[in-house]
Amino acid sequence: MLIGVPKEIKSQEYRVGMVPSSVRELVHMGHKVLVEKDAGLGIAIDDAQYEAVGAQLAETAEEIFAKADLLVKVKEPQPNECKMLRPGQILFTYLHLAPDPIQTQLLIESGCVAIAYETVTDRFGQLPLLSPMSEVAGRMSIQAGARSLEKAHGGRGVLLGGVPGVEPANVVIIGGGVVGTNAIRMAVGMEASVTVIDRSLHRLRELDSQFGASLNTIYSTVDTIEQYVLNADLVVGAVLVPGAAAPKLVRKDMLSKMHPGSVIVDVAIDQGGCFETSKATTHAEPTYVVDGVVHYCVANMPGAVPRTSSFALNNATLPFIVALANKGYKQALRDDPHLANGLNVHEGDITYKAVADTMNKPYVPTEDAIA
Repeated sequence: MLIGVPKEIKSQEYRVGMVPSSVRELVHMGHKVLVEKDAGLGIAIDDAQYEAVGAQLAETAEEIFAKADLLVKVKEPQPNECKMLRPGQILFTYLHLAPDPIQTQLLIESGCVAIAYETVTDRFGQLPLLSPMSEVAGRMSIQAGARSLEKAHGGRGVLLGGVPGVEPANVVIIGGGVVGTNAIRMAVGMEASVTVIDRSLHRLRELDSQFGASLNTIYSTVDTIEQYVLNADLVVGAVLVPGAAAPKLVRKDMLSKMHPGSVIVDVAIDQGGCFETSKATTHAEPTYVVDGVVHYCVANMPGAVPRTSSFALNNATLPFIVALANKGYKQALRDDPHLANGLNVHEGDITYKAVADTMNKPYVPTEDAIA
């Protein structure tokens, strides 16, 4: 199979779909890998390193989209990339379709086979291709929040850990999954006063056992979210409904009751965000202010640490890339129901129910689509 790795073109996105070690693995198995020139420069990997492991170089993205059987990317294809996709071509990347009707429609019209990293599952019921970036984003959320709390960046001038004689910042994390757990780890390490809110008592017990007295665990209700958010210096939105739009858990009318200069970091922004006032931002302009509250809503947070992120992501995606290349996508999906859960769009049909429901479009089960 011919596997194509185009350079990412989304603003401030430096990650790359495949690192040289992954390319070497595919070439060793007899596949061809076509990498766009300079695709790895953002993570300090030059073209010579790709050529050394057997990759061929392409001058343009157009060449890769025209030739490749399987496209491996990081971020969702931009509109001009969607228009280069062709019927039956396999696209393997993050898609986040639920809040993005334009991309969804373009993928439908292209006739491609779009498999989303974020809905591939594993035997533990987890999301193995989302987890590496969730780990990065969760840890970064506290870094970003701490910086945004500085007065020079619009915050209320609070140090997360305080100092002897001065109380630490109140950090509230909504969601105790992978993002939330990593945010907790960083916030506790910086000696903030940390509260996690989640609707799973089982998960709250696990977090209580893991972090002990360093963490306050609260069951999620409308009342508790309001109570703790209003008293927070930093709120991290770490809510995920796989494949679907994130629920709006913090309303606009709550902002005016929060401390002026407090900060919210919405890690759920790729799925539309869990704050009513959230809108996607970029690393170039990461924040904006609503009712005195600083919003940090960067849609590709791990892109700020692209070398760490690219290698972490490739560790997770490589087995699935190998399966798609060795077996072809239909057999790979039949053999692995967890990979099959990643299929979102197939030759004009939406094959992920949460996306179809959000878009109010017909849903075609994967097994029917590939029959």
